[in-house]
Amino acid sequence: MRRIFFIILFTGFNTVAYNQVIKGTILEEGTKSTISTAAIYYAGTFVGTLADKNGNFELDISKNTLMPLTISSIGYYSLTLTEYSTEKPLIIYLTPKLYELKEVVISSRPLFRKRKEYLKLFKDVFLGTTYNARNCEIINENDITFYYDSSQDTLKAIASKPILINNRALGYKIRYYLDKFEYYENSGTFFFKGSIIFIEDLISEKTDKKLSGQLYEKRRKNAYLGSRMHFFRALWADNLKSAGFLIKNSEEEYLHTKDIVIQEESHSMDSLNEKLKYLKYPENLQIYYTSWSNIIFLNPIVDFNKDGRYDDLGIHWEGEMSIKRIGDLLPFEYNESGNKNR
Repeated sequence: MRRIFFIILFTGFNTVAYNQVIKGTILEEGTKSTISTAAIYYAGTFVGTLADKNGNFELDISKNTLMPLTISSIGYYSLTLTEYSTEKPLIIYLTPKLYELKEVVISSRPLFRKRKEYLKLFKDVFLGTTYNARNCEIINENDITFYYDSSQDTLKAIASKPILINNRALGYKIRYYLDKFEYYENSGTFFFKGSIIFIEDLISEKTDKKLSGQLYEKRRKNAYLGSRMHFFRALWADNLKSAGFLIKNSEEEYLHTKDIVIQEESHSMDSLNEKLKYLKYPENLQIYYTSWSNIIFLNPIVDFNKDGRYDDLGIHWEGEMSIKRIGDLLPFEYNESGNKNR
């Protein structure tokens, strides 16, 4: 079975924050020059802001105190803060991607004739190949540059600007900050990581909101059912069976939530005093919804919360649950009832 590796930065839950406005300044590591192009946001949601020309920002965190804060800017590695406070302004340093940008300038010219082929491969890997993925449009394709490392048979992609995606199937406009993309031709495997923010819900744009809303909600529900978000929400609520999930180990023994989940008090100072839960099992797991998928543990313990966020660095997926990628992602505000969680 083909092994698939991809990471979207939704990780970390121990946020130290209060129901206020967070302020700060974004600087470049080393030079300490201000970064005016930085985005400050909660990855996987609609909540975010941009730094001004002096690198300063303000963001209302009153509804998102339990979430990690992500800072991204083109030409820099994204940074995710899992602990922050409103007591004083933050000074945040981003590390420039000097090596990657240099690599593109030197190595992209010979790829002109193969760009169309590489772009299609990139879309299939990055967006996916489902109905929803096929109905995604990357608005700024020309901002993506490809580099083929023949010594390692590896295709790399670099985006000079955030990748803007219009998901016509699910009715979202998305901005994705790509940190790394590599496709390994010999094995047919890949790895990509970055951060996503939902910037617009297209339901509000349509003239016939009721009709378009019903269509979008139907597709969104279909994307949600059997997804990783659905799985971790069901795991949190201890209703795997009623949600339609089955889990078993290598001995073909069916497992219950109590067999694979432990819980500890959160160290975050949130007003709700919420708890984190942890997925833990001594071997890889098989998950069934409408077909089988595999959880391959990269870390011995994987934290997650009630919204369906989990530590992407701790897991990679095989099978059905690996197929849904950027083209099938839903914001964490999504609720199966069609209403927002927050």
